[in-house]
Amino acid sequence: MSFVEKFEERKQKLKNHILTLSDLEPSDFTLLLDRAAELKARHKKGIMDRTLIGKSLGLIFNKPSTRTRISFEAAAIQLGATPIFISAADTQMSRNEPVADTARVLSRYLDGIAFRTFSQELIEDFAAASDIPIINALTDKFHPCQVLSDLLTVVEHKGGYEGLKIAWIGDGNNMAHSWINAAAALGFTLTLACPKGYHPDREVLAKAREKNSAISVTTDPMRAARDADVINTDVWASMGQEDEQAQRREAFQAYQVNALLMGVARKDAIVMHCLPAHRGEEITADVLEGPRSVVWDQAENKLHMHKTILDVLLKGNP
Repeated sequence: MSFVEKFEERKQKLKNHILTLSDLEPSDFTLLLDRAAELKARHKKGIMDRTLIGKSLGLIFNKPSTRTRISFEAAAIQLGATPIFISAADTQMSRNEPVADTARVLSRYLDGIAFRTFSQELIEDFAAASDIPIINALTDKFHPCQVLSDLLTVVEHKGGYEGLKIAWIGDGNNMAHSWINAAAALGFTLTLACPKGYHPDREVLAKAREKNSAISVTTDPMRAARDADVINTDVWASMGQEDEQAQRREAFQAYQVNALLMGVARKDAIVMHCLPAHRGEEITADVLEGPRSVVWDQAENKLHMHKTILDVLLKGNP
């Protein structure tokens, strides 16, 4: 069976929405990672895949964005679809139109929506009323597309994720939750080092550990980083937490990814950061810009993974 035939067979099994990585089976991860690698290789050769000509993608954003917005727009354009940016403040949702009403109407105009918002409940309610695929482009609780593209980066640099130890250093935030969900599905070791009071959501963690007991949380960043294959971090204060900046800076002082911490990781460990980065806070400039950093490949891979997600969910033809 050819790759195209396998892809056609497997993509029919993928669920209509990607709201959280707990929605996906291991075979879904394999499908998305395989297709992303294929699309990236073709892109590098100058081959244009125009599988979504005539399709339209709505981008409803009520949080600022650089990489997520531009990569989704570029992904749609490269595949032949038309992206339509929609500021949530400019919609009737800002005037208390029921979410379900907006979702039902936009389902008749568009072929898919990437939604970046605060509330996970909001995006789930929107998806429940939609007849088209809804993609979580970030909520306060989860960031599934980012971690999918990060997994692509891990596969490229480490040859796969099986048997790896991945360390998360910092806040138990939406990125941490999506890494937890990925580890639950894929079985790799994940150790999260978070200050007391900033641990991941208990329910997210408990459900994941039912599937993979190699997911753990510690308050010791050196323990998390020791013998790790991948060191991953994020800003100490995310969007909407600006008023906590000083408090968080004090709480997270020991959670900086620096040369000392990298010294206990494996010699070939890679460093990841989903950006934007605050050099001198969660990560030092020498580590971010150093030879073990893969953050620029990581940022680029958002384009290729987003192309894959659109290609699969909007029913493109490979």
